[in-house]
Amino acid sequence: MRPMIAWLPLLLLAACAKDTRPFKAPVKLAGKTIPAETLNLGRTAYLQYCRACHGDQGKGDGPSAPALRPPPRNFTQGEFKFAGVLDQKLPRDEDLVRIVRSDLHGTAMLGWEVPDRELNAILQYIKTLSDAWKDDDAVGEPVVPAPDPWGTGKEAEAIARGKLLYHGFAQCLNCHPAYVTPEEISSASQQLSDHPTTDFRPNMYLPELKDSDYTAPDGKTVKLLPPDFLLNPVRSIQPGTELTDLYRILVAGVTGAAMPAWDPQVLPDKGRDMWALAYYVRSLIRMRGTEEALAFKARLASSTPHPRGPE
Repeated sequence: MRPMIAWLPLLLLAACAKDTRPFKAPVKLAGKTIPAETLNLGRTAYLQYCRACHGDQGKGDGPSAPALRPPPRNFTQGEFKFAGVLDQKLPRDEDLVRIVRSDLHGTAMLGWEVPDRELNAILQYIKTLSDAWKDDDAVGEPVVPAPDPWGTGKEAEAIARGKLLYHGFAQCLNCHPAYVTPEEISSASQQLSDHPTTDFRPNMYLPELKDSDYTAPDGKTVKLLPPDFLLNPVRSIQPGTELTDLYRILVAGVTGAAMPAWDPQVLPDKGRDMWALAYYVRSLIRMRGTEEALAFKARLASSTPHPRGPE
């Protein structure tokens, strides 16, 4: 009996010391095999840094989520608005790091200074929350901006061209506000498409609320309000890299939102026009929140009665 009694405490200890690590083996995610050790570290770090907003299971239903607008990302859907890759596929690790390290302006997602090892583990763990990452080809190719054709001394020309494109070809004012008069819009569309625009949405100087692919924890579709560039910060635009950030968003689109991906080749002057749009939007962003911007919007709103489209 003595040997049995001697081993009894160890047997009881082993029974109580249940292994709580959820990952026992490596997992293949987007074509890469991720060790279980990394995923277990990622889960622990996720619960420390991310759970409060994104929830235990990554469904965007953390304890802080009800008070947040826009709501936190639901990772189980496998969609990332600012991925910065072609064909609106899933982001690369570099893109996810950019999103986490940088502020998403106007949201509760501030830049996080998570240690590199933990951050990498968190990103790998997040991939386990959606089946979208099981596809070996799930990750997209990065948007690589073409060389800026406008260069030094041509900024005013680029802005003027971008203004024409914004209002007369790309029809950005269907979601974002217009920044010119109806007469100027008709003239711009006449120049670029030979079909002058004559119908305008009722509140053309305000952004239009749009449906998204994003579903809130209560199952309802989340509507998103595109930014008014003179009033609202643009989510993933950073000081010093505004032009390339804007180019990336224009070409990649905003996954799950109403912002489509634009192929530079469909624009009248292809790559030059994509950069021109970026220059024009940057010129608006630089005016944001100033007295000049507020006065400009007031003049637009009062210069002519708001034209109304079909009821």
